[in-house]
Amino acid sequence: MSTIRDVAQQAGVSVATVSRALQQPDLVSLKTRTKVLTAVKLLGYKPNLMAVKFRSGKTRNLVVLVPTVANVFFARVISGMQQAAHDKGYSLLLCNTLADEEMEQSYARMVHTSQADGLIQLRAYNPFAQLEMKTGTVLPMVNACEVLDRIACPTVLLDNRAAACAMTEHLLQLGHKRIAMIKGPPRSPLTRDRVAGYRDALDAAGVAFDESLLYPGDFTLQSGHKAATELLNLPNPPTAMFCENDEMAIGAIQGIKQKGFAVPGDISVAGFDDISFAAFADPPLTTIAQPAEEFGSTAVTLLIDLLEGRLGKAPKVILPFDLIQRASTGPAPAGFS
Repeated sequence: MSTIRDVAQQAGVSVATVSRALQQPDLVSLKTRTKVLTAVKLLGYKPNLMAVKFRSGKTRNLVVLVPTVANVFFARVISGMQQAAHDKGYSLLLCNTLADEEMEQSYARMVHTSQADGLIQLRAYNPFAQLEMKTGTVLPMVNACEVLDRIACPTVLLDNRAAACAMTEHLLQLGHKRIAMIKGPPRSPLTRDRVAGYRDALDAAGVAFDESLLYPGDFTLQSGHKAATELLNLPNPPTAMFCENDEMAIGAIQGIKQKGFAVPGDISVAGFDDISFAAFADPPLTTIAQPAEEFGSTAVTLLIDLLEGRLGKAPKVILPFDLIQRASTGPAPAGFS
């Protein structure tokens, strides 16, 4: 079996350079890295990864806490993470937490006991809160998508308030005044910010807020269907429904059709996320597009930069959004705005 010294001799570099080329390729020039990889292939060298991890004290494993892998948006975020981690020589340990705090704490403990290097949390909960961490230091974690307001770690988020305001303004410009919002779970910062943006737009347009048009959901197809059905039973039903995610919006469209109404002829429907199904809904869904894969890749890059000493602070990265107008929204019906 060839050794790392054989590789170094074949490539004409030091053993330390071979080690860096294999473990931290970003620190080695392309020319040198190519020589090392050519020598590795020629000699059939296979590094002892366990020994490497033992010497470095690093596992090159990152824990990812996902509230639910059934959510299409999170699946796209994970895809972005996977590619970024692979490109940088790291592996992901994925946990479908279902928002179970005890489970999340157990995975954070893996980082605390050096079984993994760092953690990415996709909901607004700090799994390190119950562990004895040094005060005043940046946590070995990135909080992305649904983020805490005050936490000592990098965060990646969207301006949800501005995005919800933009979509509500779009519906107002189409002449709608009775605009319902099918919101997410009450404890979610996404719900708080998106409802705030919805109300910002109503206030700016001089449209009175109606509590009966604010309906609770949980980001599932079923909750969107139920909400739309019950909103249409109101004495003065809405002419537009803005749903806090696309899955609820698709469920709402089905509920509206089953009640005998047309979308958007009778009722306009808008969503949030721009999942792949949005463009193929019937009718195609007007929505807010978030860069899901970029959420994932940015979170991984920030975490690796933090772990490898290139990031001393806890930056907040705000990603852009786009309003995608499709056929599910149209002018308010005459006499029912």
